[in-house]
Amino acid sequence: MEYFIPFVTVFCLTCVAIKLFHPIAEKVGLVDLPNERKTHVGAIPLIGGIAIYCSVLLVSSIVFEQNQVFNLYLISAALILFLGVLDDKYDLSVRVRIVAQVITASILVFGAGFYLTSLGHITYFFELKLGYVGVFVTILAVIGAINAFNMVDGIDGLAGMLSLVTFTSLALLFYTAGNHWFILPLLFIGAIIGYLIFNLRWPFETVQKIFMGDAGSMLIGLTIVWLLVLGVEADVRVFAPVTALYLIGIPLMDMAAIMYRRVKKGMSPFKPDRDHLHHIFERAGYSRKQTLVRISLASIVLASIGISGEWLHVPEWVMFLGFIVIFVAYNWALAHIWQILTWLRKA
Repeated sequence: MEYFIPFVTVFCLTCVAIKLFHPIAEKVGLVDLPNERKTHVGAIPLIGGIAIYCSVLLVSSIVFEQNQVFNLYLISAALILFLGVLDDKYDLSVRVRIVAQVITASILVFGAGFYLTSLGHITYFFELKLGYVGVFVTILAVIGAINAFNMVDGIDGLAGMLSLVTFTSLALLFYTAGNHWFILPLLFIGAIIGYLIFNLRWPFETVQKIFMGDAGSMLIGLTIVWLLVLGVEADVRVFAPVTALYLIGIPLMDMAAIMYRRVKKGMSPFKPDRDHLHHIFERAGYSRKQTLVRISLASIVLASIGISGEWLHVPEWVMFLGFIVIFVAYNWALAHIWQILTWLRKA
């Protein structure tokens, strides 16, 4: 109950912020317009990320234990939010986005002093230590997580639901480990629920629709990877590095698979297309609501496997091998999806 009031407060503040920012977004042109890849109707304000950040900033500044690491997180989050707003407004080039993401990642690595020093015992025989190579690996991980959640934000509610699964998992793991950082994912859960009410227009169809925009998806990706690195590198480790793979399994696999397919076709790995997992579900005849439910359930299953493996002390190499098998099966299924669907319909 101690954290119920902050949870409700951040939820309410997000809803209030959305109502306040809605007319401003329309005036300044911070809206998403339909095009050949976007089939929504009308100009939709891209204010979800801004509302989430403002509400979490206000509440966390009161209830969170103030320290240098937390303050550096707020600074890096503000930078990535600003980058996202500029991208939403002006459609920045890939190079500019990557440079800005590297700078943001450097705050975690060189400012807070947290970076991956080990990938754990993902090999059967020894611990895979990274040493100073971990600096480079961590920067790549930050860029990867930011873009994974940015890329998966393709249909209403998807980025929000997948991040809810991850934040809930992180809150559980940090809380059971007695680590005070569990408050941050808890606040994000409240803020994202507030956002989803407007994005999905459920349970109130009368609310005005909004999107989180690149600002929101990149903020979520940064926050999640920040918590993942802290959880792995804390003085008392919260979870093993391999567990992190399961917590962001769907966004990570979708990004890796689609970038591989793009490169294989001779395209830029960052070139937008309509070959993401949710697009494939839609072309297979599923409605957007059905697609959202199915992908969200898959994410819950993966996160549950990761948490169960952590709590049951399953060897890290077994968990890593399991994730590789899942990813290979996932990639194979996408490559043969139409044959699989044809077989299922005949069956």
